[in-house]
Amino acid sequence: MKNFKGLHPRILVVGDLMIDHYLWGSCERISPEAPVQVVDIAKETTVLGGAGNVINNLVTLGAKVSVSSVIGNDDIGVELVGMLGSLGVDTSNIVTQKGRKTSKKSRVIASSQQILRYDKESKEQISKSIADDIVSSLQDVMHNYDAVILSDYGKGVLSDELCQGIIKLCSKNSVKVLVDPKGSDYSKYKGAYLLTPNKKEAMIATKIDIKDKDTLKAALLKLKKECELGISMITLSEDGIATYGDEMKIFPTLAKEVFDVTGAGDTVIASIAYALSAGANIEKAASFANLAAGVVVGKIGSATVSLDEIEEYEATLHKSTSDAHIKSFDEIKAVVDRYRKNGKKVVFTNGCFDILHVGHVKYLQEAKSFGDVLIVGLNSDASVKRLKGESRPVNVAEDRAYILAALEAVDFVVPFEDDTPYELIKMVSPDILVKGGDYKGKDVVGAEFSGELRLVDFVDGKSTTKTIERIQGS
Repeated sequence: MKNFKGLHPRILVVGDLMIDHYLWGSCERISPEAPVQVVDIAKETTVLGGAGNVINNLVTLGAKVSVSSVIGNDDIGVELVGMLGSLGVDTSNIVTQKGRKTSKKSRVIASSQQILRYDKESKEQISKSIADDIVSSLQDVMHNYDAVILSDYGKGVLSDELCQGIIKLCSKNSVKVLVDPKGSDYSKYKGAYLLTPNKKEAMIATKIDIKDKDTLKAALLKLKKECELGISMITLSEDGIATYGDEMKIFPTLAKEVFDVTGAGDTVIASIAYALSAGANIEKAASFANLAAGVVVGKIGSATVSLDEIEEYEATLHKSTSDAHIKSFDEIKAVVDRYRKNGKKVVFTNGCFDILHVGHVKYLQEAKSFGDVLIVGLNSDASVKRLKGESRPVNVAEDRAYILAALEAVDFVVPFEDDTPYELIKMVSPDILVKGGDYKGKDVVGAEFSGELRLVDFVDGKSTTKTIERIQGS
């Protein structure tokens, strides 16, 4: 994800805006009035939903976002525009239609489970004159965008006239259009760069029963041909994402835990649009979207994902390079804050790890078993020299860090310059501090900042010093 950091592509989102409203509580009894659960509401939250959730994801990733839509002249509409404005989104092309109800979906959540949803909204299609006005207002600014997303939730904003008007305008300006489609007739999306239907949606639209790779390929080809797409794509839930440009490719899913799939499709199209706008090809964009989706389905409710979260998630899957696991002091503080916010137990240990051997590996594996995230503080070259003598280290810090970061047990490596990791431990404040068994009965630096100290015995006969002695004696 480091390749994308610092990039802020301009993306226009056109579609159905709505507010997702959550009522959070607990349920401990059944109503005496009817056989239904009684939920004791503890708090209420509101977030952007529909196309708004796409926008939220784009903003979190770092894109500069503008939005075009039609809402009602009601209090919900005012609230929605205010929420978009607070994110720094350009709302100047939102049209207010008298008598229209701005969409709001309310969900009741008890013990992390959604048990009820009720909606307030209008679904009638916008008029041709409104569609023409929106397209006309974009004539002189479309060239400023790197991509356009049509986020269709079937609430009437993305009419045939509006979709085709925007797609043709984008074609003139060489701007890619990505569509999250709705319904069974995709003709209004003809000429877009790609669509992102899920497997069920694609089966309905193509009338092909997707049950193996051959039927999947047939569906992809049919969509590509009939909708005149640059790339054909179908999302496959737990099986990942399938694309067809010159050939079919399948990118496996990367989700570890699934709590809620609400908004996962929004995250997929937002992350693909972001990656393409940042210069990635479709293969890299699809892989990036899989990682993003893997993060959000581990959250509850319509969720967003940041580049840092994707990078950290990729690291936990051990599909990233070692560089992604090596952090500075500032970076590791942000990492720890995010993990702790998600209830993860942080483990810390440190050392020189000069010539890595089996004793080190077993020590680190046991340290990792004490929690969810293992952070290893690594002495700098100057620090090792002061502690071990002028002949050490044998391997420079950059090499030692890279090898450590490649170990499955190690999540992050943080080099430090001091003789001890006191300041680093103070900043991390680990739930568990791990040291070697030789510290039994001794004071351990930084123990006062840790929730618990655990000592791990080293493997007998295994040490860097003995390894060096054997080499010198050979």
